Amino acid sequence: MSGCTVPAWSPPPPEMMPIVESEPVYPNPVLIPISDPQCAWEAVADVIDDYFKLQREEPVRQIGDTFNEGRIETYYQVSPTLLESWRRDTAGEYERVENTLQTMRRRAMVRVRPSEGGHWVDVAVFKELEDLRTPEYASAGSATFRYDSSFTRVVNPTAGNQAPECWIPKGRDPILEQRIIGHLIFNCNELGYSMQTKGAGFGVQGSGFGVQGSEFGVQGSGL
Repeated sequence: MSGCTVPAWSPPPPEMMPIVESEPVYPNPVLIPISDPQCAWEAVADVIDDYFKLQREEPVRQIGDTFNEGRIETYYQVSPTLLESWRRDTAGEYERVENTLQTMRRRAMVRVRPSEGGHWVDVAVFKELEDLRTPEYASAGSATFRYDSSFTRVVNPTAGNQAPECWIPKGRDPILEQRIIGHLIFNCNELGYSMQTKGAGFGVQGSGFGVQGSEFGVQGSGL
Protein backbone atom coordinates (compact mmCIF):
# COMPACT_ATOMS: atom_id res chain seq x y z
CA MET A 1 0.00 0.00 0.00
CA SER A 2 2.91 2.31 0.60
CA GLY A 3 3.76 2.35 -3.09
CA CYS A 4 0.28 3.68 -3.96
CA THR A 5 0.25 6.40 -1.36
CA VAL A 6 0.13 9.90 -2.84
CA PRO A 7 1.16 12.85 -0.65
CA ALA A 8 -1.63 15.28 0.16
CA TRP A 9 0.47 18.25 -0.95
CA SER A 10 3.39 18.59 -3.33
CA PRO A 11 5.41 21.75 -4.01
CA PRO A 12 4.85 23.56 -7.31
CA PRO A 13 7.40 23.09 -10.11
CA PRO A 14 10.42 25.43 -10.06
CA GLU A 15 9.23 27.40 -13.10
CA MET A 16 6.05 28.38 -11.21
CA MET A 17 7.82 29.70 -8.13
CA PRO A 18 8.21 33.47 -7.69
CA ILE A 19 11.50 34.92 -8.87
CA VAL A 20 13.48 36.26 -5.92
CA GLU A 21 16.83 37.88 -6.56
CA SER A 22 19.42 38.58 -3.89
CA GLU A 23 19.79 42.16 -5.10
CA PRO A 24 18.03 44.29 -7.72
CA VAL A 25 19.48 44.34 -11.18
CA TYR A 26 18.78 48.04 -11.73
CA PRO A 27 19.16 50.54 -8.89
CA ASN A 28 15.93 51.98 -7.59
CA PRO A 29 15.93 54.97 -7.60
CA VAL A 30 17.86 55.25 -10.86
CA LEU A 31 19.63 58.34 -12.19
CA ILE A 32 18.68 59.25 -15.77
CA PRO A 33 21.17 61.64 -17.46
CA ILE A 34 18.58 64.14 -18.70
CA SER A 35 19.23 67.61 -17.30
CA ASP A 36 16.20 69.35 -18.79
CA PRO A 37 13.25 68.90 -16.36
CA GLN A 38 10.62 68.92 -19.12
CA CYS A 39 12.40 66.30 -21.21
CA ALA A 40 13.03 64.12 -18.17
CA TRP A 41 9.39 64.34 -17.12
CA GLU A 42 8.10 63.45 -20.58
CA ALA A 43 10.45 60.46 -20.76
CA VAL A 44 9.24 59.11 -17.41
CA ALA A 45 5.54 59.76 -18.05
CA ASP A 46 5.75 58.11 -21.47
CA VAL A 47 7.09 54.88 -19.93
CA ILE A 48 4.62 54.76 -17.03
CA ASP A 49 1.72 55.38 -19.42
CA ASP A 50 2.60 52.12 -21.22
CA TYR A 51 1.79 50.17 -18.04
CA PHE A 52 -0.85 52.12 -16.11
CA LYS A 53 -3.42 54.84 -16.65
CA LEU A 54 -2.14 58.06 -15.11
CA GLN A 55 -4.31 59.58 -12.39
CA ARG A 56 -2.31 62.60 -11.25
CA GLU A 57 0.81 64.33 -12.52
CA GLU A 58 2.84 66.92 -10.64
CA PRO A 59 5.77 67.79 -12.92
CA VAL A 60 9.11 69.07 -11.69
CA ARG A 61 8.83 72.84 -11.26
CA GLN A 62 11.44 75.49 -10.72
CA ILE A 63 10.65 78.11 -8.07
CA GLY A 64 13.43 80.65 -7.90
CA ASP A 65 16.70 78.76 -7.66
CA THR A 66 15.16 75.52 -6.40
CA PHE A 67 13.37 72.64 -8.12
CA ASN A 68 10.37 70.90 -6.60
CA GLU A 69 10.07 67.13 -6.72
CA GLY A 70 7.79 65.67 -9.37
CA ARG A 71 5.28 62.92 -8.69
CA ILE A 72 3.15 60.55 -10.78
CA GLU A 73 0.28 58.50 -9.39
CA THR A 74 -1.73 55.98 -11.38
CA TYR A 75 -5.18 54.46 -10.98
CA TYR A 76 -5.60 51.05 -9.42
CA GLN A 77 -5.73 48.49 -12.19
CA VAL A 78 -6.96 44.92 -11.93
CA SER A 79 -4.00 42.76 -12.88
CA PRO A 80 -4.13 40.66 -16.06
CA THR A 81 -4.61 36.91 -16.17
CA LEU A 82 -2.89 34.30 -18.32
CA LEU A 83 -5.37 35.05 -21.11
CA GLU A 84 -4.34 38.73 -21.29
CA SER A 85 -0.79 38.39 -22.56
CA TRP A 86 -0.86 41.78 -24.32
CA ARG A 87 -1.02 43.74 -21.07
CA ARG A 88 2.21 44.93 -19.49
CA ASP A 89 1.19 45.70 -15.91
CA THR A 90 2.32 42.29 -14.65
CA ALA A 91 5.77 40.73 -15.07
CA GLY A 92 6.51 37.04 -14.68
CA GLU A 93 4.52 33.85 -15.17
CA TYR A 94 4.00 33.26 -11.44
CA GLU A 95 2.31 36.64 -11.03
CA ARG A 96 -0.02 35.95 -13.97
CA VAL A 97 -1.01 32.58 -12.51
CA GLU A 98 -1.66 34.31 -9.19
CA ASN A 99 -3.82 36.92 -10.94
CA THR A 100 -5.78 34.16 -12.67
CA LEU A 101 -6.57 32.25 -9.48
CA GLN A 102 -7.48 35.31 -7.40
CA THR A 103 -8.24 38.96 -8.03
CA MET A 104 -5.20 41.22 -7.70
CA ARG A 105 -4.76 44.88 -8.50
CA ARG A 106 -1.73 47.14 -8.84
CA ARG A 107 -0.87 50.81 -8.95
CA ALA A 108 2.36 52.76 -9.45
CA MET A 109 3.78 55.81 -7.68
CA VAL A 110 6.81 57.49 -9.24
CA ARG A 111 8.95 60.29 -7.83
CA VAL A 112 11.26 62.41 -9.97
CA ARG A 113 13.93 64.40 -8.11
CA PRO A 114 16.32 66.82 -9.87
CA SER A 115 19.99 66.28 -9.23
CA GLU A 116 23.38 67.14 -10.64
CA GLY A 117 23.77 65.49 -14.01
CA GLY A 118 20.16 64.40 -14.39
CA HIS A 119 17.11 63.29 -12.41
CA TRP A 120 16.59 60.53 -9.87
CA VAL A 121 13.55 58.37 -10.66
CA ASP A 122 12.03 56.27 -7.86
CA VAL A 123 9.51 53.66 -9.08
CA ALA A 124 7.18 51.93 -6.59
CA VAL A 125 4.51 49.43 -7.66
CA PHE A 126 2.06 48.25 -5.01
CA LYS A 127 -0.22 45.22 -5.28
CA GLU A 128 -3.33 44.27 -3.33
CA LEU A 129 -5.46 41.14 -2.97
CA GLU A 130 -9.25 41.34 -3.02
CA ASP A 131 -10.86 40.04 0.17
CA LEU A 132 -14.44 38.80 -0.18
CA ARG A 133 -16.52 37.33 2.63
CA THR A 134 -18.11 34.85 0.23
CA PRO A 135 -17.55 33.90 -3.41
CA GLU A 136 -18.88 36.62 -5.68
CA TYR A 137 -21.58 34.56 -7.38
CA ALA A 138 -22.42 32.22 -4.49
CA SER A 139 -26.17 31.82 -3.89
CA ALA A 140 -26.13 29.47 -0.92
CA GLY A 141 -27.35 31.16 2.23
CA SER A 142 -28.10 34.47 0.55
CA ALA A 143 -31.59 34.61 2.14
CA THR A 144 -30.33 34.17 5.71
CA PHE A 145 -28.71 36.60 8.09
CA ARG A 146 -24.99 36.29 8.62
CA TYR A 147 -23.21 36.97 11.91
CA ASP A 148 -19.62 36.34 10.88
CA SER A 149 -18.79 39.99 10.20
CA SER A 150 -19.12 43.31 11.98
CA PHE A 151 -21.96 45.75 11.38
CA THR A 152 -21.52 47.97 8.31
CA ARG A 153 -21.87 51.61 9.28
CA VAL A 154 -23.68 53.93 6.87
CA VAL A 155 -21.55 57.08 6.66
CA ASN A 156 -23.80 59.01 4.28
CA PRO A 157 -27.50 58.00 4.52
CA THR A 158 -28.46 60.04 1.44
CA ALA A 159 -26.07 58.04 -0.74
CA GLY A 160 -27.38 54.66 0.40
CA ASN A 161 -25.38 51.78 1.79
CA GLN A 162 -21.83 52.09 0.56
CA ALA A 163 -20.07 48.76 0.80
CA PRO A 164 -16.38 49.27 1.61
CA GLU A 165 -13.80 47.88 -0.74
CA CYS A 166 -11.89 45.07 0.91
CA TRP A 167 -8.34 44.85 -0.38
CA ILE A 168 -5.40 43.36 1.47
CA PRO A 169 -2.02 45.05 0.83
CA LYS A 170 0.53 42.55 -0.47
CA GLY A 171 3.55 44.83 -0.55
CA ARG A 172 5.50 45.95 -3.58
CA ASP A 173 6.13 44.26 -6.91
CA PRO A 174 9.92 44.47 -7.43
CA ILE A 175 9.82 42.45 -10.66
CA LEU A 176 7.52 44.92 -12.38
CA GLU A 177 9.54 47.82 -10.97
CA GLN A 178 12.66 46.36 -12.57
CA ARG A 179 10.90 46.00 -15.91
CA ILE A 180 9.72 49.63 -15.84
CA ILE A 181 13.20 50.88 -14.94
CA GLY A 182 14.73 48.77 -17.71
CA HIS A 183 12.21 50.23 -20.16
CA LEU A 184 13.15 53.74 -19.01
CA ILE A 185 16.87 53.05 -19.45
CA PHE A 186 16.23 51.67 -22.93
CA ASN A 187 14.27 54.79 -23.94
CA CYS A 188 17.00 57.07 -22.60
CA ASN A 189 19.59 55.27 -24.71
CA GLU A 190 17.32 55.53 -27.74
CA LEU A 191 17.10 59.30 -27.16
CA GLY A 192 20.90 59.54 -27.16
CA TYR A 193 21.47 59.68 -23.39
CA SER A 194 24.00 56.96 -22.66
CA MET A 195 23.45 55.29 -19.30
CA GLN A 196 26.38 53.27 -18.00
CA THR A 197 25.44 51.72 -14.66
CA LYS A 198 28.25 50.25 -12.60
CA GLY A 199 28.14 46.80 -11.10
CA ALA A 200 27.59 43.32 -12.44
CA GLY A 201 24.22 42.75 -14.01
CA PHE A 202 23.42 46.45 -14.38
CA GLY A 203 24.33 46.76 -18.03
CA VAL A 204 21.67 47.66 -20.53
CA GLN A 205 22.30 44.45 -22.44
CA GLY A 206 22.57 42.14 -19.41
CA SER A 207 21.89 38.48 -19.98
CA GLY A 208 19.03 37.94 -17.52
CA PHE A 209 17.56 41.33 -16.76
CA GLY A 210 19.00 43.61 -19.43
CA VAL A 211 16.84 45.66 -21.72
CA GLN A 212 17.36 43.10 -24.43
CA GLY A 213 17.18 40.10 -22.05
CA SER A 214 14.77 37.23 -22.40
CA GLU A 215 12.71 37.75 -19.23
CA PHE A 216 12.56 41.35 -18.10
CA GLY A 217 13.90 43.17 -21.16
CA VAL A 218 11.78 45.61 -23.10
CA GLN A 219 12.52 43.71 -26.28
CA GLY A 220 12.34 40.27 -24.68
CA SER A 221 9.66 37.67 -24.91
CA GLY A 222 8.02 38.94 -21.72
CA LEU A 223 6.80 42.05 -23.56
